[in-house]
Amino acid sequence: MKKWRSRVTTDGLDRAPHRAFMRAMGLEDATIAKPMVGVVSMKGEQTPCNMTHDFQVAAAKEGIAQAGGCPREFTTVSVSDGISMNHEGMKFSLFSRELIADSIEAVVHGLAYDALIGFGGCDKTLPGVIMGMIRCNVPSIFIYGGSALPGRFNGKTLTVLDSYEAVGGFMTGEVDQTTLAGIERNCLPTIGACAGQFTANTMAMVSEALGLTMPNVSMIPGVYPERAQVARQAGRLVMQMLDRGGPLPREVVTRKSLENAAAIVAATGGSTNAALHLPAIANEAGIRFTIDDVGEVFARTPLIGNLRPGGKYTAKDVYDVGGTAVVIRALVESSHVDGSCLTITGRTIAEEYGGANAPDGDIIHFTQTPIMPDGGVAVLKGNLCPDGAVIKVAGLKSLIFEGAARVFEDEEACVDAVRNRQYAAGEVLIIRNEGPVGGPGMREMLGVTALIYGQGMGEKVALITDGRFSGATRGMCIGYVSPEAFVGGPLALVRDGDRILIDAGARRMDLLVEERELAVRRQAWKPRPPRHRAGALAKYARLVGQAPGGAVTHAGPAEWPWFS
Repeated sequence: MKKWRSRVTTDGLDRAPHRAFMRAMGLEDATIAKPMVGVVSMKGEQTPCNMTHDFQVAAAKEGIAQAGGCPREFTTVSVSDGISMNHEGMKFSLFSRELIADSIEAVVHGLAYDALIGFGGCDKTLPGVIMGMIRCNVPSIFIYGGSALPGRFNGKTLTVLDSYEAVGGFMTGEVDQTTLAGIERNCLPTIGACAGQFTANTMAMVSEALGLTMPNVSMIPGVYPERAQVARQAGRLVMQMLDRGGPLPREVVTRKSLENAAAIVAATGGSTNAALHLPAIANEAGIRFTIDDVGEVFARTPLIGNLRPGGKYTAKDVYDVGGTAVVIRALVESSHVDGSCLTITGRTIAEEYGGANAPDGDIIHFTQTPIMPDGGVAVLKGNLCPDGAVIKVAGLKSLIFEGAARVFEDEEACVDAVRNRQYAAGEVLIIRNEGPVGGPGMREMLGVTALIYGQGMGEKVALITDGRFSGATRGMCIGYVSPEAFVGGPLALVRDGDRILIDAGARRMDLLVEERELAVRRQAWKPRPPRHRAGALAKYARLVGQAPGGAVTHAGPAEWPWFS
């Protein structure tokens, strides 16, 4: 019998107590002798994004058992970005990414599981599971739970973003009470993650471009029974991977595959959060891949996905024309994606996606006739963000904005001003002290950006923050400003009335204040006291790094005795 990792818990006289625990779970001798395969998900009632996991987890366990393994199901945390939005609870969203990776490490290594299948649904769960897989480096398959179907109301296709923006429209009188209620009740008609190319669908496509999931599965809607077939196949495949010893996550995730992942984000106008998650994923593999590296790929990749929020279509529309495979095949053929990169099947990206459909020309454009010649997401540099900042340019009418700063020390102060319409066209709204350390937790600010857009001010003002934006955010919104204000970054030196120039085309953002004056302000600056002195957020603030490296809490790659 092959020596699996799990034998450390099952073999030998002194493992009689261990086997007793297993027997108490209903396992028989023959089952205990099989490889132990973890199956992790977030199934529960925190968010509709993860409620598709239940039937898929059951199917994955069937596939593992059919192929001779012993599936061991466990769950981990999930913080709904939707329900935690626009209040203090959002501080736990990015933090939950680290909790998920840590918890997977704890269970897989603590219980000596031989392999892993991991499901993700709500935004941070996808990178969290992928990070945990790479950290553990056992044969692993990632599976996205799938998106919700788009809604319909008054003849229009809806996503949950429409409900956020309708609130702003109601405040200005553009949207009446009946319409607002209709959008609220119809924008999210099924369980599953948000239907647009927001963070969940972006990171699902990333999992394909990295080669860590089953080919062409990410755009299958979460409620489709086809997902059970995929999960069952994954159960059988992970057993094959275990039998042949790989490929392991750290063999699949390479610098080239990370560049492929960045390319698919840019090509689809995906979430700005990917610029944070890709460096964090790279960290787990021991690869230095920063926001600068992400930005270089963004700058050379054409935008070909006509997807919301910058475009017109949803995940289901992509599924209907052939799925993520359409995008990957087009990018391989144009050399924007390296087709020689390995996938978990043991075949290359080019081999797995070479037979995909050609672009339809509307939902997915041809690379020769892109929507934009360079990607839908851009990394900016300049004296206001020397280490980088990120903006989604897909859908913007103008890439240049100059205006006077209006400074807010936290998100709540800005939201209050926006709700009361106490701001003016031409202003640059600054929300600072919301970075990974200062927040702590780098809150996501779809609430305020959607209000601005809903009030008809989407591109009449700019918003700059050291916090994050949702993948659903649109408008002249720049986030992830680094270094953050809390640690003394230039954003801390901005004063009301300062002129700021944003030139997304030139990938620059500058504070138009003389260096002599900034030096005086820098000398006078004093750090703010921490917002949390105890509890999980205080611990996180002491460990977390800055955005360019992924806002990670440890130096990867993690080592473990079984690696040798």
